[in-house]
Amino acid sequence: MAMASLARRKAYLLTRNLSNSSSDVLKYSPTVTSFSRGFASGSEENDVVVIGGGPGGYVAAIKAAQLGLKTACIEKRGALGGTCLNVGCIPSKALLHSSHMYHEAQHSFANHGVKFSSVEIDLPAMMAQKDKAVSNLTRGIEGLFKKNKVSYVKGYGKLISPSEVSVETPDGGNTVVKGKHIIIATGSDVKSLPGITIDEKRIVSSTGALALTEIPKKLVVIGAGYIGLEMGSVWGRLGSEITVVEFAADIVPTMDGEIRKQFQRSLEKQGMKFMLKTKVVGVDSSADGVKLTLEPAAGGDQTILEADVVLVSAGRSPYTGGLGLDKIGVETDKIGRILVNERFSTNVPGVYAIGDVIPGPMLAHKAEEDGVACVEFIAGKTGHVDYDKVPGVVYTHPEVASVGKTEEQVKALGVEYRVGKFPFMANSRAKAIDNAEGLVKILAEKETDKILGVHIMAPNAGELIHEAAIALQYDAASEDIARVCHAHPTMSEAVKEAAMATYDKPIHI
Repeated sequence: MAMASLARRKAYLLTRNLSNSSSDVLKYSPTVTSFSRGFASGSEENDVVVIGGGPGGYVAAIKAAQLGLKTACIEKRGALGGTCLNVGCIPSKALLHSSHMYHEAQHSFANHGVKFSSVEIDLPAMMAQKDKAVSNLTRGIEGLFKKNKVSYVKGYGKLISPSEVSVETPDGGNTVVKGKHIIIATGSDVKSLPGITIDEKRIVSSTGALALTEIPKKLVVIGAGYIGLEMGSVWGRLGSEITVVEFAADIVPTMDGEIRKQFQRSLEKQGMKFMLKTKVVGVDSSADGVKLTLEPAAGGDQTILEADVVLVSAGRSPYTGGLGLDKIGVETDKIGRILVNERFSTNVPGVYAIGDVIPGPMLAHKAEEDGVACVEFIAGKTGHVDYDKVPGVVYTHPEVASVGKTEEQVKALGVEYRVGKFPFMANSRAKAIDNAEGLVKILAEKETDKILGVHIMAPNAGELIHEAAIALQYDAASEDIARVCHAHPTMSEAVKEAAMATYDKPIHI
């Protein structure tokens, strides 16, 4: 089935390439880097200007340059990589790893015969390691810009016409960057909550939570999404008492329900407390600590919850304010997201948008795919991003990763389906390393066995999920995965066994 689907996909892409004659894109030759509109290499005007140097923006800029387009990238932060690299994905994963090492040393090493009299936290050293990783990676992107001849413009960019960006430079000056095609890739910002002022000291966003100078005794997290649970895990492992306040009835509402329940139980065993169906109606930080006034989401009696630090992690909003969108007439929706078509074009010719500023999952890797597809369309090629097949990962321990549809979504569609599951308690590698919490769950269409969704809760689930992502991309059946030889002993064998359980029967349970 997988081979047949590959052939179908090749035929589909060939058809799209042959029919791609839209006049709003450049005519691209795969053998010679030449464009029908005759871009002059000596012109001051760029072929592509990208506003924003985050994962979507810098990837789009590099890809555009690789396709032979004269490209400039504007970034106000002064360091490339956007939120993800500077104050998001990368520093949080550094702290997640460091805090996990400390937790393992405290609680697990002895079981493996590794004993020592004491273990201590050197928080400044932990933060320094995190900062070093960020610094090295940001410089690495600058190196990629130089290698690919992307012009790097530092400053705050604002559209003044569909082909001009006014840039306020760090030295107080101003310059205008011109481009035939302008891509908006300004990402997202922390979503604020009414009545709560973030000071990045006692009331912090994820940015402040990555830079605390001491371990809080009590940390309250407002919001039970990916970021809140990850940062709660970091400080919980280091010794904080963690309470998560969530307005909804469940943590991570986009997660498969069965996996979510097991995930929450795992976090609770680690000491994390949850107050679901609860809203914050007031915050008082006038004293040494912080007092939160809470009440049930449906209304009722109020209670007081005290904390040393409060992390506001109620989601993110597209960063589109102050870009001059209204000046040139770019359409947005009611929450500020830029509206685009399947080619990432806005309603204003020559202006495009990608990543967190448009609808779709707010994930760094999704933004990267948007960036590549967008510039491929600009260059006359065919870009493609399927948001239903973008993997998502919560980088706690165990990790939770998924791709495709949840069981609730499949039920809502009315599709007849089968479910196959395999617990890591029956996986030899997981048992050998004494790290066997979690399971693999596969959903497949009953009639065709086509995989609809895969959900994994396990150590390194974020690595294991990509086998499933490739399978979904090529419309594979669960039997396709089940008949692929997997090395033994590996955690990946659990994916194979879950696939066997989906179309037939597993071997080891």
